[in-house]
Formats: sequence, structure tokens, C-alpha cells
Amino acid sequence: MPSPRHWYLVPVLALACLLGSCADDNGTRPETLRFGQIGEIRVNLVVPRSFEGGEGELQQGLTWTSEGAWRLREAISYRGLPGDETVVRSAGDPGTYASAYASLITQLNEGKGIELFVDELPQDLDPQCPPGATRIHFSIRDDVREQTASWIRCAQGSMGTLQTAGAGPEEAASRIAQAVILMRDFTQGPNFVSTYLGSVPFGTLDRSEDSGAKLPEPRAFFSVPSGTAGDPTGWLQFWIDHKEDPKAVPPEVDWTREMVIVAAVGERTEAGDSVEVRRILQTGEGTQVEIVERVPGDFCSPASRRHFPVHVVVAPRTLLDVLRFSDVATERVPCGF
Repeated sequence: MPSPRHWYLVPVLALACLLGSCADDNGTRPETLRFGQIGEIRVNLVVPRSFEGGEGELQQGLTWTSEGAWRLREAISYRGLPGDETVVRSAGDPGTYASAYASLITQLNEGKGIELFVDELPQDLDPQCPPGATRIHFSIRDDVREQTASWIRCAQGSMGTLQTAGAGPEEAASRIAQAVILMRDFTQGPNFVSTYLGSVPFGTLDRSEDSGAKLPEPRAFFSVPSGTAGDPTGWLQFWIDHKEDPKAVPPEVDWTREMVIVAAVGERTEAGDSVEVRRILQTGEGTQVEIVERVPGDFCSPASRRHFPVHVVVAPRTLLDVLRFSDVATERVPCGF
């Protein structure tokens, strides 16, 4: 029985079975199967993220197999440096999602106005997306035929806000955007919100489970007054302490337009604890930084270890008249991750 969150999948299940998608495909000839009926759908969005001249991007990748399992990966970055990444996987009865997958495949093969296998939507097109547009790579893998169909198109918005209007370069590109929206709704729900919603782009300068700086709390480094080119007070000493090396040279930062945030939670006594900057939000009142502490799951074997985890990131400078660090959230991760 679908969960309340996925009540909208109920009519999809009935439609999928009505179309014959619930039948046993063992021994079925490839020509009798819709393309991708046994296989996988994959979409990757590259969403530009800029702030005050600082360029970054958000990548969102969603993979969905005909057996029902799906995986969503989101990653934010800045000036080519990875910032943070989250991965969510499907849970519960895979049969619910498998039937929804079959319904979507039917629509993408035969649905009026959404069918992808049409002359107006060539697969060999690799357009250059206009500034600010999202690049979509949508593919369907057919395991029986051992073939993959793929399309690259441009649109506006991220996975949660994607628009069909204005998709290009041709009018039929709106079908690709619509396919992404349906795939999102069937797996994540129509109210999907990105983990990095509203965040300024940021990139990792360093990540350590045991920093020699031994910071008891988060810290920010930025020039005063704004636009000053020199190193902020305490930055060089922090880096030397962090690396435990008096000759350590800190990474390059353009202090006239960038800042550094150090996520820290003080001393931890269990191996595997780590800390991440999750979002940097420019609000009307200033800047708010969200930090997440990742700890071993409930069924992991604890190992004693005294250490000071940190995550050091660089980002375009925001309004820093007010700088707040949110209460640290906690995520439990499987053993070995």
C-alpha cells in the first residue's frame, strides 16, 4: 500500500497494469517491449549558480531502474571546487515505484505530446545552453536491446522548479523538461525541495577529521573593510595550526570578493564523526550558515578517538553585517561511509 506521501501513484499502478506492464516479461521478444521497459532512466541537471560575480553550479542526478529503485544525488560547487554532496535512495516497497516506472516508460514511448522518439527531437544534438540556463542530459537504457537513447537540451530552473516554457533549442525540447518533471514527481513527489535551495555556491578548500587548530566552534574569515586585498586577521595562523606545519601555505583566496567559512563542532570522541557546510544563505538581515554533523549509524560499532573535525570552504562574499551559524543538525550515515 503506497504511503500517504505517494498517494498520487495509485492511479499510476492501475494504468501500468492495464497497459500490460505488470505482466511477466520472461521470454518476451524485444520488439514487443516498449523501449526502456526493462532498463533504467537517468537524468542529470547542471544548474548554474552565481552570486556577486562568483560562479558555481548545482548538479542533480536522478537514476531510476525498472525494478523500482531510485537514487538522487545533489552536489554544489564553486569555481570548480566540490562543496558538498548528498545522496538519497528509495525506501519501502519497490513494487510501487516499479509500476510507476512502467507507466512513465509508456508515456515516453507513446504518450501524445510527450513521446520522445519523434523526428522533432533528434538524439545527436548537443546544444550550447545560454547563460543562466540549465543543461539537461536525459537518457533511457534498454537492457533487452542493449541500447541507450539520450537527449541533451536546455531549460530554466532546477529539478524542483524546472519549466517547460522556454526549453530549447527547439520547441520539442519541452518534452524533455516534462519528462524530467514527471520522473521527479513519481520518485520525489511534486513538492520536492533541493537540499541546497537558496544556497550561495561554495567549494571545499580542505576537509579533515582532525584539525590541528582544534576550533571549539565555527569561524568565518573575510576582509575588513570589504574589498581589502590582504589576508584577514588570524587566517594565516589558523592555516598553520590546522595543518600543524609552520611552513604551511594557505590556498589562494581573492579576499576582495570572497570569504572562507570553517565548519567546526569542537572535540569529538568517536571515530567517523565529520562535519559539513550544507548551505550558505544570503538573507535580508545578513548571512546564515547551515552546518551538518555526520555521525556513524545506530548499528555501527563505536571506536573511541579524540579528534576535531572541520570543513573549510570558500564562497563569494555575502553581506556580513550579521553572520549567524544555525544550530548544528545531525545526520546518521551507514557504517563505512
